[in-house]
Amino acid sequence: MSGDRLAAVEARLRHLEDERDIARVMASYGPLVDGGDADGVAALWAPDGVYDIDELFLAGREQVRGMVRSAAHQGWIRQGCAHVVGPPHVTVDGDEAVAVCHSLMVVHEAGRYVVRRATANHWRLRRAAGGTGWQVVTRTNRILDGRPESPALLAGGVRGEPAGG
Repeated sequence: MSGDRLAAVEARLRHLEDERDIARVMASYGPLVDGGDADGVAALWAPDGVYDIDELFLAGREQVRGMVRSAAHQGWIRQGCAHVVGPPHVTVDGDEAVAVCHSLMVVHEAGRYVVRRATANHWRLRRAAGGTGWQVVTRTNRILDGRPESPALLAGGVRGEPAGG
């Protein structure tokens, strides 16, 4: 195999590995947050990362950690809940990436499970220093309730655009 072909194969392999690694970061959120692993959830974010949820804006790992430890979130865990993150569409550009997916929050109520929230999720990620994996720079969630910004997050993310772009 020529040097150019080998370099092309290596570049394709790295791209595929990046997409897989990003999908794994995203897929880790639900099990970690439902398991109450505040440190594990916080570690998904870059130190200066942001989690922008409709009713909540968290800046930095400590605030993400605090959300998981909060009485409200611990109550969801005790009641029974599942944060289900759908398959992502990932766009990698070097050491930066944009990914979008749907997510559901399913809760146990009166002996049955109901969907409490369905949201559009737009993730910006960055390769961690030293190439040690991917971290969330910004995760923007908007409830899918008919407001135009929610589907716009999804469509823009599939095009690799930043949130609000």
